[in-house]
Amino acid sequence: MPGTDTTIRPTALSFAPVIILVGPQMGENIGMCARAMLNCAVTELRIVNPRDGWPNEMAIKTSAGAIELLEKAKLYSTAVEAIADLEFVLATTARERGMTKEIYSPETAATEIRRRNTGGKQKCGIMFGRERTGLENDEVAMANAILNIPLNPGFSSLNLAQAVLLTCFSWLNADNPFTLVENAGNVADGHTTPANKDEIEMFLIQLEKELAEGDFFRSPDQKPTLLRNIRNFFFRAAPTQQDVRTLHGIVVALSGKRRRR
Repeated sequence: MPGTDTTIRPTALSFAPVIILVGPQMGENIGMCARAMLNCAVTELRIVNPRDGWPNEMAIKTSAGAIELLEKAKLYSTAVEAIADLEFVLATTARERGMTKEIYSPETAATEIRRRNTGGKQKCGIMFGRERTGLENDEVAMANAILNIPLNPGFSSLNLAQAVLLTCFSWLNADNPFTLVENAGNVADGHTTPANKDEIEMFLIQLEKELAEGDFFRSPDQKPTLLRNIRNFFFRAAPTQQDVRTLHGIVVALSGKRRRR
């Protein structure tokens, strides 16, 4: 989805978790993971033994501009080396591993990471496994806890980048600094300014007149109920000034065409 403001340097949040991709098979997936991470201001990527080597041209092509993140990515031979300096690590897996570990949802994991990592107290990381087989049991065993994304049990398979995006967004959304401004617009702009009751009423008077001339009200007894329903609809819809002007134009066009006939 488009929307990046290229005049603004991507934000990096220093207390974000480290993302560790263990044995990723395709450069395309690494690139898409980098894109998902930067969407959520998560910028530290570690890659363990990528199948197709590193650096990878396909990763750059699919990163959609998150090239700086890829350039700073650190390469490791084993997961042990990749998590050596971390105090708290989550392993992502959807399978029962027969291990006694706490299991976190993305939301509870986000809260726990923020609690541990606020002020840089503990460095936290999240491990993601291979596209086909996920993390090996020995790799999961090194984690403090498991992160499980609850999905349709009949079809819970996720692309690697989808899993990274869901996890990173849950972390970001636990205390999202990027404020969403809803219904933003110039208050003097008729496209966003709500029509007042009088403007709607004037339109409804025009509409009633044209409906009467077009024999819409076949029964005098039904007219009050029909008008009430029409009024309720337009007042409930809360049209803008521009909406009302457009509706006026529609009624004028239709009534003019009827008269010409």
